[in-house]
Amino acid sequence: MIDLVMFDADGVLFDSIESNIAYYNAIFTKVGEPPLSVEEEVRSISYAAEEMFVARARGDRAKLEAMRSVARAMDGTRFFDMLRPPLELRPFMLDLRGRYRLGLATNRSATVPALVKYLDLDGVFHAIASVLDRVAPKPAPDILHLCMKRAGATPEHTVYVGDSPIDRQAALAAGTRFIAIGDRVDHDHKLASIAELPAKLERLSASS
Repeated sequence: MIDLVMFDADGVLFDSIESNIAYYNAIFTKVGEPPLSVEEEVRSISYAAEEMFVARARGDRAKLEAMRSVARAMDGTRFFDMLRPPLELRPFMLDLRGRYRLGLATNRSATVPALVKYLDLDGVFHAIASVLDRVAPKPAPDILHLCMKRAGATPEHTVYVGDSPIDRQAALAAGTRFIAIGDRVDHDHKLASIAELPAKLERLSASS
């Protein structure tokens, strides 16, 4: 039986590649850094901002602090208009909420409350956990564990829906089942988009 369905944000609830590239390039420009490389663009979808900054700084403490300072002062919500949900999220999620408890478990941090509001998902999630809670980012399982704890769910009755290898790794470490969205991660349970999720959840419930 599936009790809790936890979602990653970027790459699952919306395509955020354009938004993420614009966000990091705006920060890098202010500190005199070149724009994201192709590899960094891919990483920007899944990894926490701090991890992106640490990787770019390459041990340069002053550069790292400069990026952190710019990020703290920047209004990240200005990039929300570049997010591309695959469908109208609120009615879709409310329909799922009628059958399962819902959670949001993401490597995002300061933008999470505003993001939920922007997507019109207030009151939809039973539990939310993120780097904002000062826990280790994915691929560590800490965010997933915290979300399950807040929802009152157990790993064996939880499914995590993600789009990247670090999401799959976090789900494995947390002891939950995993459903992959898109082409960036391979898995037996793989969907083109969350539009296919309700039918997949029913099949998983029937087979458990």
